[in-house]
Amino acid sequence: MGSRKPFVPVKLIIGVLSTHSEYHEELYSLLKQRFGPIEEVTPEVPFTFTDYYNEEMGASPQRFFLVFSHVIDPSALVACKLETNKLEKRFANGGNRTVNLDPGILSAENLILATTKNRGHRIPLAHGIYGEVTLMYTNKSFQSFSWTYADYASEGCKQLFIRLRQAYLRQIKMK
Repeated sequence: MGSRKPFVPVKLIIGVLSTHSEYHEELYSLLKQRFGPIEEVTPEVPFTFTDYYNEEMGASPQRFFLVFSHVIDPSALVACKLETNKLEKRFANGGNRTVNLDPGILSAENLILATTKNRGHRIPLAHGIYGEVTLMYTNKSFQSFSWTYADYASEGCKQLFIRLRQAYLRQIKMK
């Protein structure tokens, strides 16, 4: 029989889709209050993988990622998703989102995203939130799955997460 061990802390990353850059400074401020300092904001790039969000968001969104300075307990992912859902509502316009926030946790082994949508490959965590292994680190790179969102499966995102993983590994060794 195995024995319980504490979880290894992980890096909080939030994927952002946004059509209203004028909200970003307020959004960053609110996220900092909830999750601590932001270590990095990646450059915005046009989200061209699907037009799924265009109607709701009113335009083609920009994709970028927020990387938080502190590592967290992986079990905090549920609370992070509940908070980001509140922020999506706060910034909504006429019931339509202007920002889409996808919190995830990066570890040495994988990138796990939180979601409210159940699918066969997702694991119920708590309070209506599911976890999804979106990328798995193996053979010195991130591997995607048939369910991985196209942008996360892109080489650009995989290279970003490799770089962030390297920084994360240096960070947890210092602890």
